[in-house]
Amino acid sequence: MIAAGVLALALTACGDDGGGDGAAPTPTAETATSAEPTPSETPSATGPADPAAAEKEIRKNWATFFDPASSTAERQAVLENGELMGPVLEAFSGDERGQQVEARVTEVEFTSATGANVTYSLLMKGATVLPDSAGTAVEQDGTWKVSVKTLCGLVGLSGNASQLPGC
Repeated sequence: MIAAGVLALALTACGDDGGGDGAAPTPTAETATSAEPTPSETPSATGPADPAAAEKEIRKNWATFFDPASSTAERQAVLENGELMGPVLEAFSGDERGQQVEARVTEVEFTSATGANVTYSLLMKGATVLPDSAGTAVEQDGTWKVSVKTLCGLVGLSGNASQLPGC
């Protein structure tokens, strides 16, 4: 199953910091930092009207998306185009190990009023398995969501992303 491949790769990940414009962000395996995340405090000319509230929502929604206790419907609600991404979510969430993965957002950097780069670590049973990964969040229909690019980047670690609709 795809999620098994993703997690197997995550446990031994050696990625690079891919992800230019239009490319899916590639989770990276860099040295973990011990710095505590701090919310954005000053508005950016290219960020949302309330960056602190947007960052708080991004962190909350990423936690929901990667929470093993979240249902598919809850994950779809915080995933860009979630209603269209059911097959990818099922593949990602259907594996036993996939149900043990969580994410911890460490940094949010707004790139526009509706986009942000997100640095996060994947954890399995509380242990970091993929530190300092690069992803993106998008504001869609008034909600900050995990981008399809991020999910497909994770699925792509298995080499099977092209076999799933949406990736």
